[in-house]
Amino acid sequence: MNFGTLLRLGRVSNLPTVWTNALAGASLAEAGSGTFDMASVLLAAFALTLFYEGGMWLNDAFDAEIDARERANRPIPNGEISRQTVFVGGFAMLAAGCLVAMTLGLAALGAGIALALAVILYDWLHKRTILSPVIMGSTRFFSYMLAALAVGEIGAAALLGGLGLFAYIIGLTYAAKQEAYDRIGAAWPLAVLALPLLYVLLSGIANPMSLVFLAALAGVVAFALHRLFRRAKGDVPKAVVTLIAGVSLYDAALVASTGDIVLAFIAAGGFVLTLALQRVASGT
Repeated sequence: MNFGTLLRLGRVSNLPTVWTNALAGASLAEAGSGTFDMASVLLAAFALTLFYEGGMWLNDAFDAEIDARERANRPIPNGEISRQTVFVGGFAMLAAGCLVAMTLGLAALGAGIALALAVILYDWLHKRTILSPVIMGSTRFFSYMLAALAVGEIGAAALLGGLGLFAYIIGLTYAAKQEAYDRIGAAWPLAVLALPLLYVLLSGIANPMSLVFLAALAGVVAFALHRLFRRAKGDVPKAVVTLIAGVSLYDAALVASTGDIVLAFIAAGGFVLTLALQRVASGT
């Protein structure tokens, strides 16, 4: 096993979107307080990194037999690492994520446990149920909740922001499920992508910078939908990785709605970083 195997196994190119989730969840919880507990946000981001990486490892472990037929270049069927090692490593990272969340308080630990259970449920069932996009959406929702609870309480802004992200991930995951076939099936489930755009518009209408990030996000969604509906070879995976990077633009728009423009630009940087890292390690 080499370093490249770890990068591909953990799909590390998507990690910036996890970090910006932590930034956005905490910003929405602290909006109007005049303070920002960066130490707790960094701890939350570290916990979410462990949950994400553990989930990616378990995804490959649970899917090893399917990948052997459909994606033989993945690390386990390719013989780069054993399935047992990946199972152990994945569960160990989820446990470590819970331990880090515990340092942020019992409420954050509760969110961490819910997140870990959602991750396991998705990895176990996602090939067997049409509800897998909903389960995946719940993992990002709980990511927002954990970050919010790391610095305060779950207010309306954090809750609604998390639900907006929940809807975005449902649409994204539905598109990602079609990647193995390089086509898109029924189009109507993608309509949920409009919900986070509408929420950002309503929440950020008083802040011009929030609307700037919203416009960027809308452009990303439009580009991805064009790729999905064009149905040319390679369009589905390109659309999926673009939508994944767009998570950071959603986060940036919500952070900007709180009035913290500097942190909003930092979150937007996650979009650029994700696209750059996807050139090094595949995001899907």
